[in-house]
Amino acid sequence: MTEHRVDEEVDRRIRSIFVSDVHLGCMHSRADEFLSFLQSYEPETLYFVGDLIDGWKLRKKWCWPATYNAILDRVHELSDLGTEIYYTPGNHDNFLRSFGRQLGFVTLSDEFVHLTPDGRRYLIIHGDQFDRFETGAQWLSVLASFAYDVLLSANNLFNRLFRQEGEAKFALSCAVKSKVKQLMRFISDYEQQLVDHARKRRCEGIICGHIHAPNMRDIDGIRYCNTGDWVEHCSALIEYTTGEMELHFFGQEAVPIPDPARENVAAEIVPLPAPCVATEVPGLMDRVFKPLRALRSTRTAS
Repeated sequence: MTEHRVDEEVDRRIRSIFVSDVHLGCMHSRADEFLSFLQSYEPETLYFVGDLIDGWKLRKKWCWPATYNAILDRVHELSDLGTEIYYTPGNHDNFLRSFGRQLGFVTLSDEFVHLTPDGRRYLIIHGDQFDRFETGAQWLSVLASFAYDVLLSANNLFNRLFRQEGEAKFALSCAVKSKVKQLMRFISDYEQQLVDHARKRRCEGIICGHIHAPNMRDIDGIRYCNTGDWVEHCSALIEYTTGEMELHFFGQEAVPIPDPARENVAAEIVPLPAPCVATEVPGLMDRVFKPLRALRSTRTAS
């Protein structure tokens, strides 16, 4: 009986973690919760699926609390412990796309193909490339980001004033998304475009972020997985050594998603061919994050 439970625990070991949209630099980032989450696990592979850093907000107003450094230190520690770190930039940290071939212990690419233990191919991409506002009228995307911040601020105020002790927090922006038909149409179109792109890449699933809407479902035979965000949902996608995947909401129980097992095969990370070549870029901390710290110190001194 005891041996059976041990075997189950071994089978359920965490293999990979996928997170997106932490938005370090944004006043609404749930950085403390994200740090606690990272400190709770030691996966074989960690994917940052875009917008770890909110460059838009940092350009307007510098804000870099100690928690952010602790997060970067934890990522560095995980790398030292053997975790492979992969990073696909998003629209808020797209400055990383210009760093070419040098990001240290982090492998950088616009896209990756991830092979699960049971042999399925998942395309990893932030997804902003399929946001028609981001690609065609970025000023609308900036305006939407501002409106989103206003909603989050109003939501926080509402919960402070009216939420009773023990009640769940009201999610205003989620309520707006569910009621506004144009937003629902945008999300549906976004999901369909990503599914079509995954099929073109000969993948059976796609893992993305960008729209802050955690979800797992089958669309036209392709497994669509959105990791969510660390602004509202504090969510991540977790892959176990069995090949099973779950959406996990920090501080809550994991949400299991039916995921039929297949015959195990050797698993590996497959970078895509050009124009989406994964590049080994030495010095992420030195080339990006340490200069940010230095700038913070300079501003503090002045």
